[in-house]
Amino acid sequence: MTATIRALVLTGFGLNCDLETAHALELAGAEAVRVHINALIDGSARLDDYQILAFGGGFSWGDDHGAGVLQAVRLRTNIGDQLRAFVERERLVIGICNGFQTLVNLGLLPGFNGDYQTRSVALTWNDCGNFRDDWVTLKIDPQSPCVFTRGLEVLDLPIRHGEGKFYATPEVIANLERHHQIAACYAKPDGTPADGVFPHNPNGSLEDIAAICDPTGRVFGLMPHPEAYNHWTNHPLWTRQADARRRKGQSALPEGVTPGIQMFCNAVAYLSR
Repeated sequence: MTATIRALVLTGFGLNCDLETAHALELAGAEAVRVHINALIDGSARLDDYQILAFGGGFSWGDDHGAGVLQAVRLRTNIGDQLRAFVERERLVIGICNGFQTLVNLGLLPGFNGDYQTRSVALTWNDCGNFRDDWVTLKIDPQSPCVFTRGLEVLDLPIRHGEGKFYATPEVIANLERHHQIAACYAKPDGTPADGVFPHNPNGSLEDIAAICDPTGRVFGLMPHPEAYNHWTNHPLWTRQADARRRKGQSALPEGVTPGIQMFCNAVAYLSR
């Protein structure tokens, strides 16, 4: 019998997507446990007891001093060694929206040459000047080592952020491209590149970057919210899509899980191999 994959979902201090994230992991077959950040810091919860660590969305510490900055400082100061050891034990880390911002501030991404401490990329204010709450199309790099995006090609996911613009020097972006660490880019509805055009690229991210992973593919950060597409009826066009399917003689809703949940299924399958 396959052992249960246990996932730790961080909660506390402005994080507000922990219930959705835990639900998504449960749908994917994991046992998800919501753990307050203070429980990790005071030792009453142990990272060693889990195989997946999920940094969910929200506004940790109100995004004071920058999105994800204070959460990253608190974690690095108190359990930085444990986080790096977790990664080195070949376990999985996903950072969604505010969680992605935290991962880059921690230096866990992009993780060039096994360096999980140096900050070399940033997620900053949207070029449009306001908070974006919308759905976007993503194009997945099939050559990416990312565990979470395996088998996916083009998919829609919701976004909700004010600081989602991916920024890095040309040298860093070239390194990401060289090693296929750009796991997903913003695209037009037909899957062609957004080419920086708003609203397909909702925040002005350089090279349309929406998600990156470390060189191993086991640490993954993305601005869109896969956990928020946990049922086919979450999609804003689901009724139109259902009608189109009926006209083709198909069931109103597709079989199987949504692309958002598939990301978590990929993680569970990888650890269950």
